[in-house]
Amino acid sequence: MSHQSTCRTSSTPTTSASIWPTPGRQPRPPCPALARRYQQLSAETRELDAELSVLVTAAAPDLLELPGVGVQTAGQLLTTTGDNPDRLRSDAAFARLCGIAPIPASSGRTDRHRLNRGGDQWANSALHTIALSRMRWHEPRACTSPADANKACSPKEIMRCLKRLIARQIIDVLRRIDVIRAAQLSLPGAYD
Repeated sequence: MSHQSTCRTSSTPTTSASIWPTPGRQPRPPCPALARRYQQLSAETRELDAELSVLVTAAAPDLLELPGVGVQTAGQLLTTTGDNPDRLRSDAAFARLCGIAPIPASSGRTDRHRLNRGGDQWANSALHTIALSRMRWHEPRACTSPADANKACSPKEIMRCLKRLIARQIIDVLRRIDVIRAAQLSLPGAYD
């Protein structure tokens, strides 16, 4: 039985005798108020997702064209970047803002990096979601730096490299969008 059909049958009032299962029948949850609330929240979520989709598509259509970037992740990255992506002077500044800037974590002869745990954790989560999507359905799946291509990478190293690559691509798209928006605002009649 699916969640929707369970909620539909659960949202109707029940008598105490119909709660107990009979042969060939599923038991019904005794809380129709909870099922109705679930239906209301699901409908509200669908409405808000539709509104967010319209807003993100209007603000950054190029961002949604990147592989693995959906409406939710694009919305979070737009929120993290804010109205002025020019304040992020480099892709390293964006990586630091998102909490994915590499920090040296070497000891002895090993030369490795770990991710900075500072920054906006919601943006880090959005980049992680994009990275998981790309690792599953999009090439390249290996480490992205030329130095890492010759050696075997751990899953953490692959994720670190992929998140950094995604951050570079996203900040480039956001800067292009900001340049286009600034050019549109400088046109005569833009404020009419």
